[in-house]
Amino acid sequence: MDINDLRGISTAFLLFAFIGLVIWAYSSKPKQDFEEAANLPFADDDLTQGGKQKGNQQ
Repeated sequence: MDINDLRGISTAFLLFAFIGLVIWAYSSKPKQDFEEAANLPFADDDLTQGGKQKGNQQ
């Protein structure tokens, strides 16, 4: 086994890992987690605006 065989095996492994990741990402199972993570910046924005308004009133 030489370096070219190792490169071919690693390329095939990474290809299958990529395909598996794409299938997992587009499946409907983690959809709830992805939607929750997508709304995190908006939830944080509400907290920071409330803090700024209290600071301005004092």
